[in-house]
Amino acid sequence: MAEYDVIVIGAGPGGYVAAIRCAQLGLRTACVEGRETLGGTCLNVGCIPSKALLHASHQLHEAQHNFAAMGLNADSPTVDWAKMLSYKDDVIGQNTKGIEFLFKKNKIDWLKGWATIPEAGKVSVDGETYGAKNIIIASGSVPASVPGADVTVDEKTVVTSTGALELSEIPKKMIVIGAGVIGLEMGSVYARLGAEVEVIEYLDAITPGMDAEVQRALQKLLTKQGLKFTMGAAVSKVDVADGKASVTYKLRKDDSDHTSDADVVLVATGRKPLTDGLGLETLGVELTDRGQIKTDTHWQTTVKGIYAIGDAIIGPMLAHKAEDEGMACAEVIAGKHGHVNYGVIPGVIYTWPEVASVGKTEADLKDEGRAYKVGKFSFMGNGRAKAVFAGDGFVKILVDKETDRILGCHIIGPSAGDLIHEVCVTMEYGGSAEDLALTCHAHPTFSEAVREAALACGDGAIHA
Repeated sequence: MAEYDVIVIGAGPGGYVAAIRCAQLGLRTACVEGRETLGGTCLNVGCIPSKALLHASHQLHEAQHNFAAMGLNADSPTVDWAKMLSYKDDVIGQNTKGIEFLFKKNKIDWLKGWATIPEAGKVSVDGETYGAKNIIIASGSVPASVPGADVTVDEKTVVTSTGALELSEIPKKMIVIGAGVIGLEMGSVYARLGAEVEVIEYLDAITPGMDAEVQRALQKLLTKQGLKFTMGAAVSKVDVADGKASVTYKLRKDDSDHTSDADVVLVATGRKPLTDGLGLETLGVELTDRGQIKTDTHWQTTVKGIYAIGDAIIGPMLAHKAEDEGMACAEVIAGKHGHVNYGVIPGVIYTWPEVASVGKTEADLKDEGRAYKVGKFSFMGNGRAKAVFAGDGFVKILVDKETDRILGCHIIGPSAGDLIHEVCVTMEYGGSAEDLALTCHAHPTFSEAVREAALACGDGAIHA
């Protein structure tokens, strides 16, 4: 029986990063993965392929709406859907092969198959058992079903994000159940490609948990792009007949029943931990009521020597959160100090405009009774943004009223997913809005909007 210092179960962002870090720290490491390629949901059927389609469809939008204004005159491009899917698959291949190369470079054994844990210190992969001083569960998550509804996913007419990435043709109409990140991103893709898109959401606001002002602005902008929103609607069932779908829902405001028809229904009501088949109950590994694995502050489960990270445990289901935990968990196993600052984990929505946030929202601070100030700056005052038809949106920074320490930031606008990180770095070091405001920013860049919002926390923005 082969013996390892660490066996990681799952080769998604959390798992493969944990495996690489363990190997870098001198631990003999193996990683179990049953897919034909490494990278987990993120690289194969999630983050990476969706960004490829978002990029391609955004270029189409630019050609249709902005090229002529810049003096670029040409016939409107047509969509070769098969070729676009091929481009998306090529992007997946480049990334997954990159992880395979990193495994070989770091001498990590890829145990191909699906894992169970028969007892602490052992991992069984398709019938073959391996010894491990430490086990890291990085099994990820799977799409969740619609709560209380009769919905059967066939990945053809009723699809999850996986099926939405490989539809045989662009639908004339798509219904998206759920106005979270996945639903809005994939809804944007198909709306740009010409589909009629209706988003049905149970709550009264999109992107639950985000800054309320950002929620309103994003919904308004997406509506202008052609997405239709039906809010406060509880879906009860989805019927499929002759390749078409019919969604039945009840509006909560007046208890009225409605139906809406579509060629494709995307179920985007969140994700749940994937722990089935690991044998955790027999081992005595405790789970939460939501099926998440309970861990201590060092990511160890209730069974010594078994750790868990990423989507399988409590916290936001974000690839970068899993990566941070993977590195920190590896450090702990190697006898070092692993740390994750959960207060500084950014979140991004890759619609157009992008949305990014980190730290507290205004609602959080009001609930805490904390005195705060708001610094806000519109991209309409940013020269670079106006030059590239990207003036929609704003940067909003929240700071402690007494100390000026940054408590949160919310951005809707161009490159928001990149801009958020200078705020993250400032927060990581306990910095203030004044620290940002006194830092020289290159002109003309989108990043100047962040500086202006920081200035607005003090005496005022310059270009407002």
